[in-house]
Amino acid sequence: MTNVESWDRIAARTSGHAPAGEISYAPGGPTEDDLRLIGDVADKRILELGCGSGAAAVTFVQQGASVIAVDASSGQLERARALAEHEEARVEWHHGDLADLAFLRADSVDLAFSAFAIAEVEDLDRMFRQVHRVLRPGSWFIFSYEHPLAICIGKEPPTAPDSGPPRMVLLHSYFGDGPVTVQRDGEPINLYQRTVAAVFAALGRAGFGVETIVEPKPEKGELPASIVWRARKEGM
Repeated sequence: MTNVESWDRIAARTSGHAPAGEISYAPGGPTEDDLRLIGDVADKRILELGCGSGAAAVTFVQQGASVIAVDASSGQLERARALAEHEEARVEWHHGDLADLAFLRADSVDLAFSAFAIAEVEDLDRMFRQVHRVLRPGSWFIFSYEHPLAICIGKEPPTAPDSGPPRMVLLHSYFGDGPVTVQRDGEPINLYQRTVAAVFAALGRAGFGVETIVEPKPEKGELPASIVWRARKEGM
């Protein structure tokens, strides 16, 4: 079973439009209003990788940007198109692999953005190289995904009603090199767990310089649920 099949099923049983109006880096937050990593997008050409149901893409358009949005799930793209039509926002939608950006010219994008999608990409080096190619020199790639600690550490269920708070337990090795299956809306999703150092090194190999890493503190919980990166294209 593939991630695309899972996302298609989620889309098929989800009714209504995704809410537009804000840029979220993770389910339940944080938002761009919290982190302020993107800034003014008016008149910029933005590439969104893993657009899902389209909320961020439509919001960028409402803020004055021109948007190209890519997703591997045709079901999610149908929801995204419906949202864009409802909001009267024009978005250039593309169905396909997030690491296949051959349809875009080199140095043609002002900002690349991805929220909670790149952990599903197996060949991260290829995706980073493709994003680097299409970005204009000096432009940012801003992306978020599941924090690796949130994937490999969980809570042990209580053994009895009066056994006290659940203990933190190791679910997977932090240094695991294979996909880990998690649940999203009742469906299995395979994530490629990578250390922070591995992502940093992959960005460097692709020609990016890391400017910011944010590990937002959740309202509840001892571990960060997400990690957010801002990297700038260096060189030509």
